[in-house]
Amino acid sequence: MTKTSTIPFHETGYFSKTICDYVCQEKEIIEFSGAFPNLENFKAQIVTKKKSFPSASRNVLVDALSKQYQHISTSESTKDHIASLANENTFTVTTGHQLNLFTGPLFFLYKIISVINLAEQLKGAYPENNFVPVYWMATEDHDFEEIQYFNFKGAKMSWNRDAVGGVGRLSNEGLEVVLEEFSQHLGTSKNALKLKKLFKNSYLKHGTLTEATRFLANELFADYGLVIVDGDDTGLKRLFIPFVEDELLNQTAYNEVLETIDKLGEHYKIQVNPREINLFYLTDGLRERILFEDGAFKVVNTGIEFTLDELKYELKLHPERFSPNVIIRPLYQEVILPNLCYTGGGGELAYWFELKSYFEKVGIPFPILLLRNSAVLISEKQTKKMENLNITTKELFLDQQQLVNKKITEHSTVNVDFSEQRNQIDSYFKELEEIANHTDKSFIGAVKAQKVKQLKGLENLEKRLLKAERRKYADIARRIKELQNEIFPKQSLQERNTNFSEHYLEYGDALIPKLKEALNPLDLEFTIIQF
Repeated sequence: MTKTSTIPFHETGYFSKTICDYVCQEKEIIEFSGAFPNLENFKAQIVTKKKSFPSASRNVLVDALSKQYQHISTSESTKDHIASLANENTFTVTTGHQLNLFTGPLFFLYKIISVINLAEQLKGAYPENNFVPVYWMATEDHDFEEIQYFNFKGAKMSWNRDAVGGVGRLSNEGLEVVLEEFSQHLGTSKNALKLKKLFKNSYLKHGTLTEATRFLANELFADYGLVIVDGDDTGLKRLFIPFVEDELLNQTAYNEVLETIDKLGEHYKIQVNPREINLFYLTDGLRERILFEDGAFKVVNTGIEFTLDELKYELKLHPERFSPNVIIRPLYQEVILPNLCYTGGGGELAYWFELKSYFEKVGIPFPILLLRNSAVLISEKQTKKMENLNITTKELFLDQQQLVNKKITEHSTVNVDFSEQRNQIDSYFKELEEIANHTDKSFIGAVKAQKVKQLKGLENLEKRLLKAERRKYADIARRIKELQNEIFPKQSLQERNTNFSEHYLEYGDALIPKLKEALNPLDLEFTIIQF
């Protein structure tokens, strides 16, 4: 039976001050973060989005999604969700992610489960409306090095090839080599064979990375009605033309975001900085920045340049060639979706916090921001190891040496904690200082120096004794380190390193339902899931 517990984000040691302050609603972050993610606040968000989102945009969205799904087997719940987007009472809750090979790190699943569960909770709270969970594929991203691999049991499954342009348009050439290597690590169990089949059907039976990722996410989550959106779409980009023109002519994003980060930066680390023009020029094999220089709009690292009139004509004729960067991609999403909430990781929310005044300036409702679920999965075998070593789930988050020292002290028959002796020394020297104060005050300095010497000597004795105990309990120390390294690979969060396939190998098709049941998107605490 699955056991679930939580720990506040700030107690894990893995989350930034920005995110911890956001979760706790500290006054310094509130003006940048918008409405807080609780069920009550969605009522006003629904009204605002309904008024601002035109029915014509809904029709364009449904048409685009219908085309994107035409060559993929789609569940009835996903079909119903796509059709329902034409209805003015239907809204989306969205997460986005890069096209990481075979989903990349485990938190890909947590992101999508967050929006699926949130959509269901919103339906319960506001039954007169429909809520659609959306996964936005980052098909236009060009950082291939971030997505070309996944980790499996300490091995790096890497797709080695040259890549330029938007990653979504890359052919899947060479991925049969990755499958071959992956297969050698998987073994021949029933779940291993399922994983091999899933990889093969996703990547070797589809032409591009976009098609493969859509198939893979659909296979994993179609039963929950997940709708997958590819923003690299001519029809959807056409809806964004007025905002692209504004970006080219007025640099509104640059001016507004720059002003925001001046204020935000007084308290928090700035995640991204705006450019004067926050657009790329995108064609097959090319995604390069647009800049204005010497009276012309130029595409960096190419000979392509436009006058203003030529660029406006290019935009009208080929809106799909204009790709938003990290600063205005969130606006593009909110323009083309009837979206209420964006769910993302800490780094994502940190740059969304820079954008609120920009959204207000261009007249698009700023979504509710929700920190995605974060979790660590602990197997039954690992739980037994924890019990044998008397380690609590909360103690797992301690620095490794702290954890080892704490457990050795607990196991030791010798008292390695000299706190009582320190108190005795403090008390003894207070008396001496009092005597010196009433007899000869010149001795006070000597008394204090002797006190420091005594405390330092005691500290050295304590360290030597602890070191001797560590040698004595070397096996316990080794087991503690091995266990923590299993649960926190590379001394970082499991969700940022481990691929879902490691856990699917053990739990099979039950994995995602177990995660869905254990995770509550509005809890806003780190989740520990023990199988």
